[in-house]
Amino acid sequence: MAARKTYILKLYVAGNTPNSMRALNTLKEILENEFKGVYALKVIDVLKQPQLAEEDKILATPTLAKILPPPVRKIIGDLSDRERKF
Repeated sequence: MAARKTYILKLYVAGNTPNSMRALNTLKEILENEFKGVYALKVIDVLKQPQLAEEDKILATPTLAKILPPPVRKIIGDLSDRERKF
């Protein structure tokens, strides 16, 4: 039996803006439907932790960063374009 990949994700948001909330809700729906049990998600509010956004070179929010498995990929926006993949 092949080992399942574990996805490590970071979602960078700027407070509770409509775009941030839409991105979070869309991402949770995608993860529960397609990646259930094989992901870890950290939500980072850049207004509260700007140093984390700076360290990871995040220039816009919302931004989803897939850390693992490699390669690192970033998707900017509210994730409403479901054709884009991790």
